Amino acid sequence: MTDPHRIWTAALVVIGDEILSGRTHDKNIAQVASWLGVQGIRLAEVRVVPDVTAAIVEAVNTLRARNDYLFTTGGIGPTHDDITVDAVAEALGVEVVIHPAARAILERYYETRGGINEGRLRMARVPDGAELIPNRMSGAPGIRHGNLFMMAGVPHITAGMLDALTGSLEGGLPLLSATIGSWAPESEIADLLRETEKAFDGCQIGSYPFFREGKVGANFVIRSVDADALAACTGALMAALEASGHAVVAGGI
Repeated sequence: MTDPHRIWTAALVVIGDEILSGRTHDKNIAQVASWLGVQGIRLAEVRVVPDVTAAIVEAVNTLRARNDYLFTTGGIGPTHDDITVDAVAEALGVEVVIHPAARAILERYYETRGGINEGRLRMARVPDGAELIPNRMSGAPGIRHGNLFMMAGVPHITAGMLDALTGSLEGGLPLLSATIGSWAPESEIADLLRETEKAFDGCQIGSYPFFREGKVGANFVIRSVDADALAACTGALMAALEASGHAVVAGGI
């Protein structure tokens, strides 16, 4: 029987020289993380890599070995530098093949848009054994190979692919959170935070400092999959902060 409190994790590999150069600002990390949270899966780590086969292969093999799921964004388009399919196939030790259903989708999509050509046909290439992720936005499908998901780099297309995957991945209980704030310097309450978290198994406390109005403070985000534990930990942290002379603002500052 599966442990209901088991934490399911995913990693994301963001692929593209344009991300690393700063020409393009990645928007997929936040939307992938939010979508995974709803599925009961935590985004555990993210790596940004260039359009270099060896870098993609290394990232894919490293991250898929220690997570339940691996997502990639970018590099599955029609141009010569879209090498994600080839790199992932190398990482998996399989050949690259033309997926017949993907070819049919592209032929229909481009029938009134100039027809299929060599570049467009590249978007039908998949690692052997892969399934397709529907793409209602631009025709070219995403790719699923077991627990590895290859998606477009364009955020609104990625969003559509995630929507198509909704409810199809096994996850755990959704991660719940509560936020409180206080004009408390982190350095004064570090021990208090550590001891409170230690007292509540299954709860994590994140501290996010800020400087406003000429003084320092912090917001604290408490997370847990257990609503009762979350409430108890939040209450204990509020009481401990107030006992140390720091007023608390529910919901954060």
